Amino acid sequence: MKIDDRDAAVLPSQIPIFPLPSALLLPGGQLPLNIFEPRYLAMIEDALGAPGRLIGMVQPMEEEGELFGIGCAGRISYFQETGDGRFMIALSGVCRFRLNSHQVTARGYRLADVDWSEFMSDLDKVGEGIADRDRMFSVMRRYFDVRGFEADWEQIERSDDDAILNTLAMVCPFDVAEKQALLEAEGIASRADLLIAMMEMALHEDDDPNDARH
Repeated sequence: MKIDDRDAAVLPSQIPIFPLPSALLLPGGQLPLNIFEPRYLAMIEDALGAPGRLIGMVQPMEEEGELFGIGCAGRISYFQETGDGRFMIALSGVCRFRLNSHQVTARGYRLADVDWSEFMSDLDKVGEGIADRDRMFSVMRRYFDVRGFEADWEQIERSDDDAILNTLAMVCPFDVAEKQALLEAEGIASRADLLIAMMEMALHEDDDPNDARH
């Protein structure tokens, strides 16, 4: 994965952040969002006028007002204003960041001081991939079958590793802490191993009630 060089050149020390549970954006991934709250409409307007058009996605913790310390910034790669005043946007994942501090702006959204230095490798992941695609697909098929998910397996198997992992991480009903672990995993190979382990754990937990009856 090679992120556009324009993104690598625009990593400001302050970005607007959007705290949203279970909405996982990964480097190289795509995240569609439907924006309707006034403060976040203002955030999108301001981001569209800023260099890089970046927004940081951060997951809230269970504690009131607390946020996880690592998020991922996305560039607004698509937007459409609807007739009823909403924004339909898509974020393209650029790079993770460490959240240092944040404050509420006069427009109502949060502006954060961030540090990118730990995650500059997100900008260039050429050559890294899923170590064992056959195992990944085997576990995926069982997981999707148990959960009743429909999938176009021919299309999935033609997809590159980034697309597979990003889609899985977004659509699977993992909890907030599990999705945060996927975000913080170092590299595609580690993220793939973690996804496989999480799906296998979910399958094991689904089997437990049946085992208990025998």
